Amino acid sequence: MSDLEGKAGSGVEGLDDILSEGFNRNRLYLLEGSPGTGKTTIATQFLLEGAKRGERGLYITLSESEQELRESAASHGWTFDAPLEIFELVPPESLLDDDQQQSLLYSSDLELGETTKRVFEAMERVKPSRVVLDSLSEIRLLAQSSLRYRRQVLALKHYFSKHNVTVLLLDDLTTDALDKTVHSVAHGVLRLVELAPDYGGERRRMRIIKYRGQKYRGGYHDYVIDTGGVVVFPRLVSSEHRIAFTRDVLKSSSEGLNSLLGGGIERGSSTLVLGPAGTGKSFLTLTFAMAAIERGEKAAMFIFEEELGLLIERAKGLGLDLQPLIDSGHLMLAQIDAAELAPGEFAHMVRTCVEERGVKTVVIDSLNGYQAAMPEERQLILHMHELLQFLNRQGATTFLTVAQHGIVGDMRAPVDLTYLADTVILLRFFEAAGHVRRAISVIKKRTSAHEDTIREYRLHSGGITLGEPLTGFQGVLSGAPEWIASARPTGRPNGLSD
Repeated sequence: MSDLEGKAGSGVEGLDDILSEGFNRNRLYLLEGSPGTGKTTIATQFLLEGAKRGERGLYITLSESEQELRESAASHGWTFDAPLEIFELVPPESLLDDDQQQSLLYSSDLELGETTKRVFEAMERVKPSRVVLDSLSEIRLLAQSSLRYRRQVLALKHYFSKHNVTVLLLDDLTTDALDKTVHSVAHGVLRLVELAPDYGGERRRMRIIKYRGQKYRGGYHDYVIDTGGVVVFPRLVSSEHRIAFTRDVLKSSSEGLNSLLGGGIERGSSTLVLGPAGTGKSFLTLTFAMAAIERGEKAAMFIFEEELGLLIERAKGLGLDLQPLIDSGHLMLAQIDAAELAPGEFAHMVRTCVEERGVKTVVIDSLNGYQAAMPEERQLILHMHELLQFLNRQGATTFLTVAQHGIVGDMRAPVDLTYLADTVILLRFFEAAGHVRRAISVIKKRTSAHEDTIREYRLHSGGITLGEPLTGFQGVLSGAPEWIASARPTGRPNGLSD
């Protein structure tokens, strides 16, 4: 038996979240977008969702043939079986010969009244609960004027409302992209947009332009078309995801690092690690991930630049065997292709790890790759702000790395996120006594007091070793330090032996 209680689910993963659980029943909705944005796929998922609930569905097509629709559905593993039906309002191929060219009724040449009559006849025969009309471009061409077109759409709306039908009208925007006639008639309007970046795959996003009498999630939402249908990634709103947790202090395996940080990193905080390439940013964040696993928690690392196999081998050379941890599910390593992944999809991946897999430590390495996925800096900051706030409110501890331009001297990051992070760790190369050395300093920590010293550090198979404060140097963070009067002239500075 058909269950027509509640809302009509869209059948599209993520879309009902945006629509506050789906479409209000017995209303007319407009789904508009240029060709290739996935309108037909979403409409098919809408009908299939109704079929799961025992609802009859009718797909009225004025542009594509029934065979094309069935083949498109088959590519996703779907079939148009009862209680679904396709009504094809196009001339059969058998009539396409030269002798009958003048008497043919193509969809673009049909009289508007005859077209409407045939649609009503199909409705009376099938008696559906859900209807898709594809597409309004053909109706607009038949109407030939905005006034007649509006009247026809209103007539269809009144007819559908009398028959208690939930309707999706598809519009491919090919005849007049500026025509907003149906916007005022429809109960809700969904706009699909396809973007073509200079490099990489196409990006798609959607926006709810209108939804009468219903709260919905505004703004743009990324989505993808994959085998199995459209998947939408609702825009993340961090204020909706707050849980209670204890902000205890989390320590790393390095006592020197813990001391520099004023005891450790607080749970539910974010840490930004800044430094030029090669200073050990990835290894530093990895030590915190390993410490989380040793506490019995799960950790996830999202790698933008480095190939995972190389990272695993490099970690092994430093005494960290990651593969058993990956196999056991305690460590999740994900290779992120910035050219193929939309920011909304990445945020969804992180959210899934935290909410569904129980991850408590998240490493994003690095924000340079994240910026490549979204070149507009302002949007990057807004996305990262929501993502960090979400992770903090979920009690997840976040580590982010940023590679600064240059090796020594004046260096700049491609994007400044220091004000967003709770803790900022600065790594530097510096030259002293004929060696290139590494220095570390904590330049910001909101959650507690910390050392304001600069220390030399070394990466090795035992982890990270920090020396005493570099009191014998001045200008270490500039990369070219100078001896001061009380400094020793030679040897390893402040206790780190060769």
